[in-house]
Amino acid sequence: MADGVQLKIDGLAALKGKLSEISDDLRRKSGRAALRKAANVIAAKARSNALRVDDPHTGRSIADNIALRWNGRLFKRTGNLGFRVGVLHGAVLKNHPDKGMNAPTPHWRLLEFGTEKMKAQPIMRPAIESSVNEVISTFTTEYEKGIDRAIKRAQKKGVDP
Repeated sequence: MADGVQLKIDGLAALKGKLSEISDDLRRKSGRAALRKAANVIAAKARSNALRVDDPHTGRSIADNIALRWNGRLFKRTGNLGFRVGVLHGAVLKNHPDKGMNAPTPHWRLLEFGTEKMKAQPIMRPAIESSVNEVISTFTTEYEKGIDRAIKRAQKKGVDP
C-alpha cells in the first residue's frame, strides 16, 4: 500500500572518493549519524503537520507520538542503513483508557488516509514530499563531515583509514 521513494544523487564524486579511503566500520558509523539527522528533518515536518490537525481539547497528541527508529531488520538482512519515521502506537487500540499526554493515537491513520465519510488530512506524506531536497543536502553535508572527522582521527593515530 505504501509507495516507495527512490532518489538518485549526482555530483558526489568527492564524497565517493573519501568513502573509498575509510573502512566499512567508519563508513557505517558516520552514515548512521548522518541518516539520523536527515530523518529528523522529516520527523520535524511531520510533527508540525500533526499539530495542524491535532485536537487541542483531547489529551492525545499525534505530534508527541511521532518517532524515529533505527531499522535493524533492514540492516541485518541487507546491510543497508535505514531509519523509520512514524507514529508510535499506530495500531488500532480498542477502548484504550489512557487519554493523557503521549497516549496512543490510533486515529492518525484515519486522518492520514481519510475514510469514506471524511476527506484525508495527510501528515506524513507531505512531510516527506516537501523536504526531499533538504533531507538530501542534510545527509550529504553531515556524512561528509563525519567522514572527514573519521579520516582526521585515523591520521592522528597514525593508522591507515
